[in-house]
Amino acid sequence: MIETIVFDIGETITRDDRYWASWADWIGVPRHTLSALVGAVVARGLDNAEALRLIRPGVDVAAEYRAREAAGRGEHLDESDLYDDVRPTLSALRQAGMRVIIAGNQTTRVGELLRSLALPADLVVTSGEWGVAKPEPEFFARVLDVARAPADRTLYVGDHPANDIIPAKQAGLKAAHLRRGPWGYLWATDPEVAAAADWRIDSLTELIDITGR
Repeated sequence: MIETIVFDIGETITRDDRYWASWADWIGVPRHTLSALVGAVVARGLDNAEALRLIRPGVDVAAEYRAREAAGRGEHLDESDLYDDVRPTLSALRQAGMRVIIAGNQTTRVGELLRSLALPADLVVTSGEWGVAKPEPEFFARVLDVARAPADRTLYVGDHPANDIIPAKQAGLKAAHLRRGPWGYLWATDPEVAAAADWRIDSLTELIDITGR
């Protein structure tokens, strides 16, 4: 029986549209250009920041991030960035007695922005705040620390096989692969993902039936 559900952030809880559009505007290329390059590096199994380096070879992404923040063009999230199934699903799971956690690879600033949205979750935390990121085993050790449930009763939900599904399973957690966003769609039928995931879903609402609460 699942007692705690932990959600990835990008393309699980939030859409990445605004994130990449703002980067395209900042570095001065059409939004479609950067979007296509992100897709290309994703398909090659590379870090998505490589898309920025294809446009500006040698760019210091962290420095550019700080410059954007200083210029008032940094990260922003509001209700429109949430997928439609997020609030109803999280609310239903909590009402059923589940512990709900949001924990993914994001900056400290994103953690602050998500908490300002007052999502129906017991904890919202990011890799930037923890100082360790997926797929490192230490990240999932931290997940289990806050889950307050045994690993086999904790479910991690995400779209990225290498960052979410496989390391979660290696840590002993249950895993649900979400067919959403470029990573979710690209690897939806991959045999390794199919073998690793306990469940493969198209919407977060499916978790309500899966947990049987």
